[in-house]
Amino acid sequence: MAGTPFGYQPDPAAGSGDEETAPHLPADAVVDLAAARREAGIDEVLGRLNAELVGLAPVKTRIEEIASLLLVDRMRERYGITARRPTLHMCFTGNPGTGKTTVALRMADLLHRLGYLRRGHLVSVTRDDLVGEYVGHTAPKTKDVIKRAMGGVLFIDEAYYLYKVENDRDYGSESIEILLQVMEAHRDDLVVILAGYADKMDVFFAANPGMQSRIAHHITFPDYTVDELERIAVLMTDELAYRLSDDARLVLRSYLERRIGQPWFANARSVRNAMERARLRQARRLLDQDDPRVDLAALTTIEAADLLASRVFREDAHAKTVRSA
Repeated sequence: MAGTPFGYQPDPAAGSGDEETAPHLPADAVVDLAAARREAGIDEVLGRLNAELVGLAPVKTRIEEIASLLLVDRMRERYGITARRPTLHMCFTGNPGTGKTTVALRMADLLHRLGYLRRGHLVSVTRDDLVGEYVGHTAPKTKDVIKRAMGGVLFIDEAYYLYKVENDRDYGSESIEILLQVMEAHRDDLVVILAGYADKMDVFFAANPGMQSRIAHHITFPDYTVDELERIAVLMTDELAYRLSDDARLVLRSYLERRIGQPWFANARSVRNAMERARLRQARRLLDQDDPRVDLAALTTIEAADLLASRVFREDAHAKTVRSA
């Protein structure tokens, strides 16, 4: 490993994951990839990802491909085949609420299980965590974040804000230079994942070709469809021990069809906010009704009225009125 200018000292007990633990296999030996996959826990991690995130088939396929490659590399090492450690720095692009942070968390776990990361934790940051407000402030902040992330994944959300092209005196460039050094010198003990909108990340990479060259995997997170958003809403209510009545399910779909085209829509985040507001309205409805006595079904059921009170329907009705006037 290269020098440790950031105050990081590896844990000798943890090992690097690269030391030889057994004699090399002879060329005619056979390894069981299915058994190795089970031992590494790949399916367990992918199963959690499927349980946590609806849809995202292209993303999940790419994660499984990366896991498969790393597992095959480990098996090749058992025969004495040595190769340069793969670059695992990544870029996740997509709109808010598409699961980028969750996938980064599972990726950290996966890389740890496969022996590519010592700790497998995730440190999630934004520009404010890395860039200082005055001369001499940025380097200590950036190095402190890197020190905390060593052995795991450093997830930088909205990474393009690190570079402000309109301000040639911005301190973000200093943070970028430090990150570039670490991404190369400590690639065996740190994975950096940059995340943000695709168009803004393109501009960021055009202005920082050194960063672009260090990113091995570019993964695009698609927006959720209305069907997927409906499934997400149902899962969220189930997790909170609520259910949607049949009428509420119909209203929910109508709500999603309207909301998906409105400003500031953030996929699963917007769905979560909508269901939380429906819970608030349900609670108030129960307390305002004439008969204060309720049963378990009433306490755990979201009704159509709880969703119809959303301003999404009010704004839609107002827009229709304006158009007809």
